[in-house]
Amino acid sequence: MLLNVVLLLVGFIIIIKASDVLVNASSSLALKLGIPKILIALTIVSFGTCAPEVAISFRSVSNGDGAMAFANVIGSCIVNVFLIVGLASLFHPIKIKHNTIKKELPILLIVTTAFSILMMDSLFNPLTSNAFSRADAIILILLFSLFLIYLIQMLFRKNANQEEVIEAKYSPPLAIILLVISLILIVYSSELIIDSAKNIAYTLNISEKIITMFVIVVGTSLPEMIMTITSARKGEFDMAIGNIIGTNIFNVCIVLGLPIAIYGDIILTGFGFVDILMVFLSSFILLLFARSEKTINKKEGLIMLIYFVIYYIYLII
Repeated sequence: MLLNVVLLLVGFIIIIKASDVLVNASSSLALKLGIPKILIALTIVSFGTCAPEVAISFRSVSNGDGAMAFANVIGSCIVNVFLIVGLASLFHPIKIKHNTIKKELPILLIVTTAFSILMMDSLFNPLTSNAFSRADAIILILLFSLFLIYLIQMLFRKNANQEEVIEAKYSPPLAIILLVISLILIVYSSELIIDSAKNIAYTLNISEKIITMFVIVVGTSLPEMIMTITSARKGEFDMAIGNIIGTNIFNVCIVLGLPIAIYGDIILTGFGFVDILMVFLSSFILLLFARSEKTINKKEGLIMLIYFVIYYIYLII
């Protein structure tokens, strides 16, 4: 028990420090290469911090446990917005750029809307049960391909709004090395935190449902949480919001879509209208709040946290 508590604390110390380095390295790389910071956040950072979800999804779908993969992705999408963005905006109001409101956030809304519709087979045909087929997964992967095309266009588009004249903290080679090392440390420290928290929970005889919802889902979202809060605290708002947008798109399209496309159809059990609605609302409310004064303020962050608490109370009872 004592060892697990120590390992839990060590894991948190590592993930916090590694996230701090990751933000600085990503920012330096973007400045030196003259590319938008949000592009780094949408790709390298968000895909890298998704590693725990990828591992859990492939393992669960290959073992025939599709419910865990869905719980992981649905929970992560909800946690990333309502908990993480909500918490980050309490530390510092998050400013959203016009381009993000007009392009990246609508793309996220399209992806989550498509995902929500694909989950509701019984709504269109009451005689069938909700299932997620290989065809559904391919649709998600195609949507991700369109997102990649947008990212490539962003890469080659001249960054006209190069308003930043900040001196980069690291040189490009050092920034790349630190970026890779910090991502590896974030992934492994999050696993250390999850395993330690699981052991502590089992020792204290906490129910498996509570362990799954709080330790697995929230635990695998720790990289995104620390990264987003650290970015908001440093005023790196493109990093903060880009990380969440990229992570949720990657979660839905690849973390879930790819293993189902490989291993085949799965039946959805234990997922109701409320769960699907919350996934849709996570993207819709994020876009709605971003459009208001191009800032997610503390009041809106508090509303997000209230949504999160209400949903989790609903799950527990």
